[in-house]
Amino acid sequence: MFNPKSNNLLDDQLAFSGLEMGIVITPALALAGVSAGASIFGGIMGASSASKQNAANKKAYKKQKKLAKKQAELTNEYNLTSFLAEKKDYFAARQFQYEMAAKQWMYDTAIQDYRYIQDLKAYGASVENYEQQMMYNNIAFQSARDSQLASFNETLDAAAFEKQGMMVESLEAKGKASLQQASRGKAMQALAAKQGRDLAVLSASLTSSAEELQRSLFDAALQKYGADMQAKANLMVMPERMPQLMMPVMGPAKTFIEPMKVSPGAIPPPKYTNPMAPLIGGIGGAASALSGGINPKSGKFYGQE
Repeated sequence: MFNPKSNNLLDDQLAFSGLEMGIVITPALALAGVSAGASIFGGIMGASSASKQNAANKKAYKKQKKLAKKQAELTNEYNLTSFLAEKKDYFAARQFQYEMAAKQWMYDTAIQDYRYIQDLKAYGASVENYEQQMMYNNIAFQSARDSQLASFNETLDAAAFEKQGMMVESLEAKGKASLQQASRGKAMQALAAKQGRDLAVLSASLTSSAEELQRSLFDAALQKYGADMQAKANLMVMPERMPQLMMPVMGPAKTFIEPMKVSPGAIPPPKYTNPMAPLIGGIGGAASALSGGINPKSGKFYGQE
């Protein structure tokens, strides 16, 4: 068996190959022994290097696994924090918008009520102006009518006085004519003619005054009618309250889905090299080197025949 503690590499090689130390060492045998020892030594070094590389690969694999896990934890923590912040901001903005809409609704409702009250006041003032205008129109019409009737009555009174004066004058003329027997007939005829003319003029004047009165009363009535129509045209239409404004309603909330957790990234397993493979290769190489120093015909090392 191979003894790693041995200081004589050639003895170890010979012991491994099953040969006795009593064999005569020829140059060919020595060369074969050196080659075998080098192969075994290379196998030992390869096995040691493979073991160290396997350990380093395993350590690096564990480190990468740890880093991947930490990265996944940080990513999940960030995604969750971002999700919660977005959700909080959404509901805060949603509540703020609803409150602003409610305040706007209250303001618009107050403005609508204020305008309705102002319209009612304006309508009340318009009705009051209408009633005062109608009262003024009635008073103006009555005043114009009374004035026209008073003027016509004055004309009637003047005509009555004039007629009475004509009768007195006629009586006086008749008295004088009765004293003058010779010209009585002609005087009476002249008096009758004059009286007839005067009565005709008086009658025509009264007729004209009556017709003027009718025209004046009609004009006054027409003016009153026009003034009444203008007053009605200036009268405001009674205001009506506007329909109540629609109150703001908070709509359905947005559906939030929590972010999916991120798993650690896949890390390829460490590359493993069997440490026995270089050693077995070295032993095989040593055996081949030793077998190369044996004569195939005699079965002994060259120089031992």
